[in-house]
Amino acid sequence: MTSSRQPIAGTPSLLRAMNDRAALELLLSKGPLSRTQIGALTGLSKPTASQLLARLEEGGLVVPVGTSAGGPGPNAQLYQVNPAAGAAAGLDVTGTGVRIAIADITGTILAEHEVSSRGWQAAQTIDKVSEALAATTDLAGLTPNALGRAVIGIGGALDPATGRLRYATHLPGWHSPTLVSDLEAAVGVPVSIENDVNLAAVAEQIHGVAQDCEDFALLWVGEGIGAAIVIGGRLHRGFTGGAGEVGYMPVPGAPIVHNVRRKNSGGFQELAGAPAVRALARENGLTAPSAAAAVAKARKTSGAGDAFLTELADRLALGLAAIVSVVDPQVLILAGEVPRAGGERLRALVEASLAELTFQRPAVRSSAIAGSPILHGALERALAAVRDDVFSTH
Repeated sequence: MTSSRQPIAGTPSLLRAMNDRAALELLLSKGPLSRTQIGALTGLSKPTASQLLARLEEGGLVVPVGTSAGGPGPNAQLYQVNPAAGAAAGLDVTGTGVRIAIADITGTILAEHEVSSRGWQAAQTIDKVSEALAATTDLAGLTPNALGRAVIGIGGALDPATGRLRYATHLPGWHSPTLVSDLEAAVGVPVSIENDVNLAAVAEQIHGVAQDCEDFALLWVGEGIGAAIVIGGRLHRGFTGGAGEVGYMPVPGAPIVHNVRRKNSGGFQELAGAPAVRALARENGLTAPSAAAAVAKARKTSGAGDAFLTELADRLALGLAAIVSVVDPQVLILAGEVPRAGGERLRALVEASLAELTFQRPAVRSSAIAGSPILHGALERALAAVRDDVFSTH
């Protein structure tokens, strides 16, 4: 018996939309291109490529930017995505302040701004964030309605069932069940909230040391400890959004947290978080104002510095061994203030220590993202959303 169902052919409008999006993505990734280059890269004929560019130019999505140089005959007109077609904001929220970056739709950063949150009352948080974003928009030379999206990186995770921010008791003013809608009403654009370490992984995936792998884990070591897990190229958030909250993870050598809802010590955070790193430094006769400073000092100090770094690497490897045993990633990335201060020396020690604890042998790499990986990741997520909005509605 033969089926009467026939394949559904793409409609002309759908095919045009697909071709337009393919051309826009090429212009974003490869820079200014001519009609001939777009045709060759997309497989479109010259007349079709010409119609496509005319359509995109009329819609305000591409602009001519001069001509190609060299070659016989007249030089070809080059086109690029119109930077004014959209803009996005990324925010990195910490316990002491908010960092903001705004970029146009091509990814060019127009402005960066940082404000301190010291002295903020919980009830002021949303208004203060809105004011800071408005000030950054002004610095970027944009009108208030120019932004299309904002993504906020924060040390916690939204519970999809309740809308409440979890794992973030250190951030007063961010725990309302209507947090996202309140922020959107205040700033006037769609807002997404994402775990900060997850956004650091996004930055590594797009611009950093994870561009060549689909399965990796990132361990962030700063004042606190957190992880991000990427499987098959996609972030794994977990059922409640709490995947990667390894600060609570039981590990040998640290007290067990018996009630994580209360403020008590224990878990991986107790073994390798910033307070533990500072305590370990003092035990080895190293004094410094912060965990990162202690690690940087140890790199320049033989004897006690070597012992300190070796013990720290062993502690980090212990937590990583649990992650590796369950996830089996291709690559592990060390990120945050402490690994950055430890550099290649700490990375090599962690890799060697981990090799003694697990059958798997993932490569251990140091983050290569300059500045704030969290801010970079937030901006990339916001840009992706803006491009979806703009490119699909022209």
